[in-house]
Amino acid sequence: MHLNPKLYDLNIEQKSLREGFGEALAEMAETNKKIVAISADLRDSTRLDIFAKKFHERFFEVGVAEQNLAGVASGLASTGQIPFISSYAVFSPGRNWEQIRTTICYNNVPVKIIGSHGGLSTGPDGGSHQALEDIALMRVLPRMVVVVPADYWEAKKATKAIANNGAPSYLRLVREKYPVITTAESSFEIGKANILIDSDQAQVAIIACGVSVYQALLAGKKLAKEGIEAVVVNNHTIKPLDRETILRVAKKTGAVVTVEDHQQAGGMGSAIAELLSQEYPTPMKIIGVDDIFGQSGSAEELTEHYGLGADSIVQATKDLLAK
Repeated sequence: MHLNPKLYDLNIEQKSLREGFGEALAEMAETNKKIVAISADLRDSTRLDIFAKKFHERFFEVGVAEQNLAGVASGLASTGQIPFISSYAVFSPGRNWEQIRTTICYNNVPVKIIGSHGGLSTGPDGGSHQALEDIALMRVLPRMVVVVPADYWEAKKATKAIANNGAPSYLRLVREKYPVITTAESSFEIGKANILIDSDQAQVAIIACGVSVYQALLAGKKLAKEGIEAVVVNNHTIKPLDRETILRVAKKTGAVVTVEDHQQAGGMGSAIAELLSQEYPTPMKIIGVDDIFGQSGSAEELTEHYGLGADSIVQATKDLLAK
């Protein structure tokens, strides 16, 4: 997988996923003249400013009007353009879900929806701005592709991948800088999960997405020190789900733990539970926010408070294996 050789160092490099998105979009636009970008008054926060400075004639500002954001993008897509729309995830898809459903998915036009500031990492902005339901909202929509990258490099690769997939797509990003766990050479393919740690003696599969992948890797290392071998999977694509890989690791280990910076209900864990319950019933634990809203605090504090940190993953894994 070409993981960062400094993966477990205390001073591991941290970079913004938003930066990866903004850089990738501007790079693609140099050669692909069909790419356009639309903002709902948050171009700097979502890093659409990188694109806007270079391609101002292909950048559109609709103001604080998220429903209009989706409608305008749908219209542009119907004329052959490839629109990228970006806002905070609580606003898009949180505020304009019906327009995404009807004007984008129902019409099957390739609009790319970038939901920034997802999850608990929005930190001090508090529960009103911490999107913990967006994966559920988007994965239920027919034709929608849902990708949750783990770090800067995956955000860059995912941006380029959805630009060329010809489908309505949702890319979930976060506010804070996070550890860079992959490299420029790491493989990335929509719908193909990556096994980051493997073991012939694995007793459990820890499957994570987004910034929770780093915590899953730390948990895997802690468990190994206690004699519990784990397979750690980066399941960056929630839809289409990599059924083959998930079923393979479930059959190999006989136990599955999922981890995500999202509500337990309706997210990646739910998607995996739906698959396993029908194809290969497996003892399972879904780690996520448990049916409550977020609150103000640093990203690190909130990760620990809501049980999404490495130590909590270790304990949940032990509890599952003890049953």
